[in-house]
Amino acid sequence: MSAAYPIAVLASGRGSNLAALIEAQRAGALPVAFTLVASDKADARALRIAEAHGIPTLALDPRGYASRRDYDLDLFARIAATRPALVVLAGFMRILDADAVAPWHGRMLNIHPSLLPKYRGLHTHRRVLEAGDAEHGSSVHFVTAELDGGPVVAQARIAVAAGDTPETLAARLLPLEHRLLVASVALIAAGRLGLGADGPWLDGRPLRAPLQLQADGALAAAA
Repeated sequence: MSAAYPIAVLASGRGSNLAALIEAQRAGALPVAFTLVASDKADARALRIAEAHGIPTLALDPRGYASRRDYDLDLFARIAATRPALVVLAGFMRILDADAVAPWHGRMLNIHPSLLPKYRGLHTHRRVLEAGDAEHGSSVHFVTAELDGGPVVAQARIAVAAGDTPETLAARLLPLEHRLLVASVALIAAGRLGLGADGPWLDGRPLRAPLQLQADGALAAAA
């Protein structure tokens, strides 16, 4: 039996994506070991979820640092000390300094609630409705210094319904977002998905378009 793949998770809020990762791990569907769950907010529910499962936690307040760069460098030094192979940003609501991100090229993943490259940043559900889009979704991408701009490797899609509000869109998307993140981390943990000098790859071949979440929770090439 292969060793569990070590991951650290960063989260700022309720921790629902973290909870999905933990649930999948405990069900035997995700062969990972959590080295750390860290947050920029001491009251983040994600930290309480981690504590309840015996996972080491770190709450690091940005207000104690002279600059964003200083904070990010210290945060990632502490993360590195736990020796994760992958850092997962699961609702971590901070823009990261380029110097802090650079050493983690190909080893940091983010989930974002839009069909990137559309709607980087905040308020994506509202912006989809304001634009009159027929489709919405969530994207998993490798992290670069560019906000929500790294290579996209997987997406989940939903139709925008008549009468949808930002709240109803968010509620319908969230379960798919959980499955999307779990499936993406599982591929990386299995050594099947990664990021090279020429872009993302799957099973040793270039990934030309984001994988799409299927009804059974698996990821497959776009039709």
